[in-house]
Amino acid sequence: MAGPTIAFWQEHFDRGTMPWDRGGPSPALTAWLPQVRAGRTVLVPGCGSGWELAELAKAGAVVTGIDYAPAAVAKARALLEERVLLAEVVEADVLAWSPAQPADMVYEQTCLCALHPDHWTRYAGQLHRWLKPGGRLFALFMQKARAGASQGLVEGPPFHCDVNAMRALLPADLWEWPKPPYAATPHPSGSFELAVTLVRR
Repeated sequence: MAGPTIAFWQEHFDRGTMPWDRGGPSPALTAWLPQVRAGRTVLVPGCGSGWELAELAKAGAVVTGIDYAPAAVAKARALLEERVLLAEVVEADVLAWSPAQPADMVYEQTCLCALHPDHWTRYAGQLHRWLKPGGRLFALFMQKARAGASQGLVEGPPFHCDVNAMRALLPADLWEWPKPPYAATPHPSGSFELAVTLVRR
């Protein structure tokens, strides 16, 4: 498998070296929460420490987090238990896992930019399959361009999610895109993410 392995992420969680972790939910989620009605099913791939799981569960959503690093799964479950909140946390590879039923929403923040671009097409297919027609994909596209790109180098994680590449990956015949400009959300790494809500056709 190209790119970061389970062992790579497990080591980061074991050592507590998680520069991407805000210690709380992303500010972008706060802006999206009013669209999350009680009882709606929401998937959070690459759920990490579980901050977003907790906020979505508190809002009344039926939440499932997916992560393949055992330490991340344990951390997310511990947070939910500590806050007395209900959400399912599944230890699985997002490239192979599927929900029992398509969901109403997917919150995609950290997973795409953590996957090597060799896997993006497969992951995009997963996102489309996971959602009901008319379902919403709340996406945060990492903007982390590096100098090596001018030499053809693919560097990360996080991997740069250029908006032109995102439009090719999530094409308009499968997804309804809003008109730009898109809101920028600062990231702990010093970069930023573009917040975009797509609707599954």
